[in-house]
Amino acid sequence: MSISHAPPDPDAAAKSPVPDAVPADSDAPSPADSVGRPELVRLVASSTRRTRVPRWLRRTSGPVLLLVLWQLLSGTGVLTADVLASPGTIARVAGDLVSDGSLPNAMGVSLQRVAFGLLFGVVVGTGLALVSGLFRVGEDLVDASVQMLRTVPFVGLIPLFIIWFGIGEAPKIAIITLGVSFPLYLNVYAGIRGVDAQLIEAGESLGLSRWGLVRHVVLPGALPGAMTGLRYSLGIAWLALVFAEQINADAGIGFLMVQARDFLRTDVIVVCLIVYAFLGLLADFVVRTLERLLLQWRPTFTGR
Repeated sequence: MSISHAPPDPDAAAKSPVPDAVPADSDAPSPADSVGRPELVRLVASSTRRTRVPRWLRRTSGPVLLLVLWQLLSGTGVLTADVLASPGTIARVAGDLVSDGSLPNAMGVSLQRVAFGLLFGVVVGTGLALVSGLFRVGEDLVDASVQMLRTVPFVGLIPLFIIWFGIGEAPKIAIITLGVSFPLYLNVYAGIRGVDAQLIEAGESLGLSRWGLVRHVVLPGALPGAMTGLRYSLGIAWLALVFAEQINADAGIGFLMVQARDFLRTDVIVVCLIVYAFLGLLADFVVRTLERLLLQWRPTFTGR
């Protein structure tokens, strides 16, 4: 077997296909450059992106639609005036009550009752929760009694409160206090007992005293539950106020409702109910704002 060492034929090299030369200033990529390189695609912002609706507009759309439906039913005669007055009539009646001063005075008296009842209820509910949550002896002495009392409808205690405290302001404030105490007790107690035991051990390993553990670990850990209990308590406070102002009241929003009931004024009754709802919503807004300020260290899921 022999191997040829003949020189290459120049004519054969001239006949072989050679790709055309690419100018240096040409934008077309060479075959060597395009091998193994991913293709770049320019991203263009879509002009059909959905417009984001402001949150305040979304939150107010439900009540506005309900108000429009109410007006339509009243205008078509489905809801008669003796059953439920129209929104226009209620707005006019509310303006009359504001102009003669009866509604502002009633709101002031009712707010004062709720403020005193809420203050006493927060003190009683939080104090019992601290005693029951921080100490096992306190739990044995307090928790069983509170659990039994909270199952008793506070409305059913109105006759006893009238006998004990008379027919003045004391039974009204006592009913609100009783209604506020139980939700706050349950949530604060659950918040204290829900603190992670590993945090307690970490605090003890750092040399914190018993009061230091309570101040720096237990109370901050129970604060979210306390805020939730406060929101529940405010809702029940307005509910208790409705029943409390039925006890021989001579002022307040409940007094206006009793008078309107006697004269079959459904428009005045609806105005009072709207005032109750507005005050409750305002109180809930205050608590939620306070919650955002006090719980900035606790990031939570806010929905998507």
